[in-house]
Amino acid sequence: MKKLKLPITIDPYKSAQRRLECEGIFEMSGMNRLLAACEPCDGQVTVNVDFNVDELGLVVISGKGSASVALTCQRCTEVYEQALEVDFTFSPVKNAEAAAELPSYYDAIELDENGEVNLRELVEDELLLAIPLIPRHSIEDCQAPADSVWGELPEELEKPNPFDVLKQLK
Repeated sequence: MKKLKLPITIDPYKSAQRRLECEGIFEMSGMNRLLAACEPCDGQVTVNVDFNVDELGLVVISGKGSASVALTCQRCTEVYEQALEVDFTFSPVKNAEAAAELPSYYDAIELDENGEVNLRELVEDELLLAIPLIPRHSIEDCQAPADSVWGELPEELEKPNPFDVLKQLK
């Protein structure tokens, strides 16, 4: 099955009335914020989006996205591939007051001036949130020296407690 390019913006209300299901790709070259957070790469983001109306009458945009990005390991500074997988559920709103009234299981997404949602930005935001805070290989794949110490100081570097002097005065 051939993956089609998805539209960048879409009207969620019309799409929800038709119960539209979209499956396709976005080129990573159009996601400048994601490219700024990763090493340069040419790739595609695979996206599956469903538009529905829930039992409360709210429009719901739910879907999944996946991409493979190149990140720099913070232990050994080598570049490695990281798979990013995201799931999202949004409901479009026109303003902040409407967002406050949404049920807690939906995230709000604001409509633009044309009443549309920017799908590419929505997926890009979710992928940015999926990037690890501290990117690093698994310990067996990492090129960092084997004698490196992670999380503990050697005993010879520990300093004496400066408050030990107060114990003697007591």
